Amino acid sequence: MERVCEFLKAAGTYYLATVEGDQPRVRPFGTAHIFEGKLYIQTGKSKPVSRQLAANPKCEICAFKDGVWLRVAAELVEDDRLAAKKSMLDEYTSLRAMYDENDTNTQVLYLKNAVATFSSFTAAPETYEF
Repeated sequence: MERVCEFLKAAGTYYLATVEGDQPRVRPFGTAHIFEGKLYIQTGKSKPVSRQLAANPKCEICAFKDGVWLRVAAELVEDDRLAAKKSMLDEYTSLRAMYDENDTNTQVLYLKNAVATFSSFTAAPETYEF
């Protein structure tokens, strides 16, 4: 999990895929944070991605850096605790211009049943589960 988090942070931008009915939806994300032994991401409850994940928590994350790509298949589980939101916003202070752990919009979610695969054209894939 630590390697996945470090890779996502190093890539800067990764892409989160969800589904809306029968339509795949992909958008850029940039948060990755370990809190209490779980890998978290952050969004806003007012965004379509939040509604999509409420209807179907399955997702995939994809990131690319220096000839290596990472794909993570997982379920995203909301953690509505103040401490989880505060930890994320303390890590990504620039988000405080839009979010606050005390508002009703900030949403943090952790990856559950994650299968992460690092791949490249020059090495065998490496898979991790967490």
